[in-house]
Amino acid sequence: MSWVGFRQVAIEYVRDRRQAGETKYRSGRLIRFAWDGIISFSDKPLRAALNLGFLAIAVSFGVLAYGLYQHWTGHTVRGWTSTMVTILFLGGVQLFTLGVIGEYLSRMHDEIKGRPLYVVDEEINLERDE
Repeated sequence: MSWVGFRQVAIEYVRDRRQAGETKYRSGRLIRFAWDGIISFSDKPLRAALNLGFLAIAVSFGVLAYGLYQHWTGHTVRGWTSTMVTILFLGGVQLFTLGVIGEYLSRMHDEIKGRPLYVVDEEINLERDE
């Protein structure tokens, strides 16, 4: 797992065969382990919710425009437009709000960890007061 942007290297090795028994990791546990790896070290799922909420709001306005066009041309299904626009808009607002709250909590979590913003690899021409 990455941390603070340090360079990473892969170390390949040949694993010996299991000496006894079988693995206790079943498919469900492996999927849970993978999911923990995705959500524990990334804020991308939170940003995805934010973006998906914004997209749903935009689509709701598109459906509204389509519904108005259908109304003006006389090809309407009664109640369809208002139902779809309401569902899409409110669902989008909820997702967008959850994304904003999640982004806020993610930034607070990063700050609480207390990790430095950068790590000095090498000091050059630095005079110390000792």
